[in-house]
Order: sequence, then structure tokens, then C-alpha cells
Amino acid sequence: MEPLELLRKYWGYDSFREPQDKIIESVLEGHDTLGLLPTGGGKSITFQIPALILPGLTLVVTPLISLMKDQVDNLMARGIRAAAIHSGLSRAEVKLAFDRCALGKIKMLYISPERLQTETFIDNLRSMKIDVSLIVVDESHCISQWGYDFRPSYLHIATLRKVFPDAPVLALTASATEEVQTDIQRLLRFRPDSRTFSKSFSRPNITFVVRKADHKPGMLRKVLSSTAGSTIVYVRSRRRCSEIADEIRSWGISADYYHAGLSIEEKNERQNAWQQSKNRVIVATNAFGMGIDKPDVRTVVHLDLPPSIEEYYQEAGRAGRDGKPSYAVIITSPASDKAQLTRRLNESFPTKDYIRKVYELACNFLDIAVGSGYNCLYEFNFSLFCERFKLQPGPTRSAMAILTRAGYWEYVDEVSTRSRAMVIMDKRALYDLPLDENTDRVFQTMLRTYTGLFADYVNIDEGLLCRRTNLDADTIYESLLSLARLHAIHYIPKKTTPYIYMSTSRELPKHIALPKTVYEDQRERMKRRIEAMKRLVYSDDVCRMDVMLSYFGETPVAPCGCCDNCRARRRRPADMQQLREAILHVLALPHPLDYVAEQLRLPHSTIIPVVRQMADEQLISISDTTLSRVCNSTAK
Repeated sequence: MEPLELLRKYWGYDSFREPQDKIIESVLEGHDTLGLLPTGGGKSITFQIPALILPGLTLVVTPLISLMKDQVDNLMARGIRAAAIHSGLSRAEVKLAFDRCALGKIKMLYISPERLQTETFIDNLRSMKIDVSLIVVDESHCISQWGYDFRPSYLHIATLRKVFPDAPVLALTASATEEVQTDIQRLLRFRPDSRTFSKSFSRPNITFVVRKADHKPGMLRKVLSSTAGSTIVYVRSRRRCSEIADEIRSWGISADYYHAGLSIEEKNERQNAWQQSKNRVIVATNAFGMGIDKPDVRTVVHLDLPPSIEEYYQEAGRAGRDGKPSYAVIITSPASDKAQLTRRLNESFPTKDYIRKVYELACNFLDIAVGSGYNCLYEFNFSLFCERFKLQPGPTRSAMAILTRAGYWEYVDEVSTRSRAMVIMDKRALYDLPLDENTDRVFQTMLRTYTGLFADYVNIDEGLLCRRTNLDADTIYESLLSLARLHAIHYIPKKTTPYIYMSTSRELPKHIALPKTVYEDQRERMKRRIEAMKRLVYSDDVCRMDVMLSYFGETPVAPCGCCDNCRARRRRPADMQQLREAILHVLALPHPLDYVAEQLRLPHSTIIPVVRQMADEQLISISDTTLSRVCNSTAK
């Protein structure tokens, strides 16, 4: 079938978005291809359709396990055969996935990048003896150490080119500077005939707005009351998620919260309720959004500043995917937020002695002896680790990330897996199982509820089994364990577990080297990203869209005309007399100078000389930091 026919059959769209069709054509012609598609640009279509056309298997490397699982589930729901292999799977599940690939029952195999570091995994790929037609690298900016989300495991993707030299590579990202784009092509060994396709980072349907406020919740209430439709409110901590959601509900607005610490069931329930517009607002950390394809988000609000324009653009870009007018609003308290960004820089790069200490304590925690641990995967309870050694979570997580960049281990934070089960006993033997009444009821209900249990691992929901059997959760769990002990099923309970993959043997702390490229250079780059973010937020005389376009290496044609600065520029007084009248209008009630400047969207340097002159003329009075109109004053 032709690409457009497949698009209509499986996704129900009548046309491609620019430049999806060009990327698909390039891939089908065998070219290495770099696709730069902003958030909401439909990256997955560009490889899923070629995967259906090409004769062999398509390998998809992606760093986000939650997104990987969502995409596999969505493809399976559309009748497209897909599977995933990542750190959260058992050996039996990994073997089954490989077996299905070898039998040609899978068209797309999603893999996490850390799997490519194990020789066993690469050997399994070689031994499948099947044709790999395409290698896809999603979130490809992660391969560049100059990017904001560098992951050393991505450097091993080039190994796939040796194993499957004839397969073209499709690298996709939503945010990459020119420097990062060059790095992607070099590190993935793009061939001379490679092609690059990009869509402008401009989002003309989104109005970018910054509002300064000492009391952020009060300003948030104003924003929500003056806008309509689904809204995402981004914060940077889990605790703030629940606090802000509670406050929004107190205003009579339906809201819930979402962060990485929730169980899978809670995440799914809250995500679904918001996507179905049962809740208007979702308050979330940056854990929310990847793979969330809700087209009618009208407003995205940031109560806390992200540390880079890349992150901000991705999160803000979740507004208005349907092309309709939408808003991206930053609410900031300049003094405290600027200080917070500086603290974040220091927290992201703790001292080298602290990093070495975290390495030593983590190896002790996992009982890894010096000289051992190479090529081993360990479950790692991060919360218990910090609690046991009285470590602060923020700098400790940063230390683990730096050690990952330095190549000592691969830290995978909080892999959440749902409960899975597969019937492993022959159907005829099932009739002779010695089951008690409750276990038999659970087993029969599970067989009626879930299809495919005899052929593959199936995600199951113990809560649903509770409701359908009228049994409590403990009884359900014990019944499933009993079935597993009888070798009737293989049962894998749900869990949320971080992992550490040791890419080297354990070293003594004094031998832990943190190169300049990993520590000092990265710190300097983060500092520059923070300064760029400050310019975006705190410059009142620039088009905010132009700042972002320039940051991504795109030359702005003209100011966007719709961000708050562009709109304010059109409203600014044309001459001094109009400015004096505007100041008096704002001072119908006494206000601080900051408020006047905010209302007029003018820098303090423009307003202060005029205010002083008007005070000399006794048109206004100045008391401490408050400006007031003098009775019966009129601008002269």
C-alpha cells in the first residue's frame, strides 16, 4: 500500500503534515534522514508508516520506557504488530519478544538504549537472522553531549550500523540547535547522501505571555478565569503538584495532578480523565506530556521556570496542537525565580568530592565489590538509598546523572511496569489443577477478561479483577501467586523501580575521573542555557518567538505579532504626552512602580525619568515604592 493509503487506513487522516511525507519518501528511498519536527509535529508517523511498507523489521530506539509502552499499546490497538524490550522486563519476556521477531510476527521492535550496551543483546539481534529494514532513533538529541539531555547509552546506537549496515537511519528530535544537529549526524555515522528535513519552530497559533507576580497562585487564578479549555500547569516538584491542584479545586475548577511518583494505575486514571476533559486542569512535573496527544490543550502555564529553552519549548508546545489559538503563559517572581535557576545550576553540578562519595555509597548499597559489577543490572531503590545515607535527593540525582555521562554506570530513573501474566501450562493440564474456590474464580475471571494470555504476556489490572470477583486485593494477589507456584501462569507483579546498569567494574573513589567535557564544559553550557532562558522571560523589548527561533538556529522573518511583547509594542504610547496620560490612567489607584511598568509593558529605564518629572510637576506623589495620582491631576 502507498503511504497515504496506510495513513487513512490506520490513523484516519486524509493528508500528511509538512514535512512528514518528505521524511517518509527519503526513508523509503534508503537515505539516512534527520527529521526536526517540533512538539506535536507527528514524529511517530514518519517511521511507523515506512515500517509497514518495508519488508523487514524496524528497530526503534527511544529513551522513555513509558512512551515506548504507550506506543506499542497504541499500535497493537490499531492491529499493527509491535513489541518492546527494556530494563523492566523479565528474561522470559525478552526471549518471547526475540522469538516473535525471528518468526516474523513483529514489524516494529522498540528498544531502550541501555540494552545496546550488553553483548548478549547484540548477539541476540545478530542471531535472529532476519532483515532489519530501518533503524529509528527517537529523541536523537540525547546522543549529543552538547544537548540538554545527553545520555551516554545513545553512543552505542552506532553499533547497530555495524550489525545491519544496509539499514538506513532515521533520527528524530523536536528540539536541537545547529551544533546538536551536526553531532547527531556525525555520531550516527550518516552517509554522504543523507537528508535533513525540518519544520519551522514557529507556532503562530500560540500566544506566548509572561506575567510577573509576587503571589503566583493569585495570578494563576486570573489566567484560568480569563481562558477556557484544557490546561496543563507545569511545576518542578512533586509536592507542589498536589498543593497547586488542591488550590485550583478550591476555586471551583476541576483539577488533578501527575508526577513520576504515582503508580501506573493512578497515572493512567488521571491522564485519561484529563484527556476526556473530565478534569479541566492537570498540574504536573515534566514527567507529563511525552506521548500525550491531546490536540485541544488551550493553555499551558509554567509556575516554575525550566532551565532551558529546549525544555520550555517542548512543554509549551503541547498547547494548540489542533492549530487553534492557544496560550503559553509563564508566571514568574523575578527575584526568587532567577535565584532558583542559579540554585538549580549548583544543584545540577555538586562538588566532585560529593559525586565520588555518591558513587562509593551506591556501590556499597548494592553490595558491589571493587573490580566487579561489570555488565550487571541492579534494581536501585533511590529513596531508600538517600534515606539510609542521609543524602539530599536533588544533588544526589544530579551526581548519578554525571556519573552516567562519565560512563561509570547507566542510571535509569523509576521504571514503572504494570502487572503482567501469561499462561504457560498446556490447556489440557489446566483442567486437573488443584485450585481452591477463590483461586479458581480469579483464574476463570482472568481468562474471560483478557485475550491472548496463552500466546503472550498481557497487562492485567488486579483492581479490575477485584471488582469482577468481589474479592479483596490481598486475595487476588495470593491467588495469582498460587497459580504461579503451580506453573499455570507466569505472573510479574507491578512495581516502580529505578535501575543501575554497571558499564564498568567498580572503581575506588580516587580513580573516579570526571573529565572537563563531562563536568566543567557541561556546567558552562547549562549556565548559558539558563542565561538564554532568562533573556526569553525577562526581556521586555524582544519578540519572544524570535528569541526561541534564533536559539534553534532559525532566522526570524519578522516579529510574531502575537506574543505579549509584540502586542504591548503596538499599544505603547507614541509620544511623551501619551505616556504621561497612560501613567495617570494606571494610577487611578495607588500602585508600585513595578505594577505600572508591567501594565504598560515598558522597561523601568523608560518610565522612571517620566515619573520623576511628573512628581516634580506635582502630578503624582511618590511614597516609598508606591506611586499615587495627585487629586485633579491631568497630564500636561
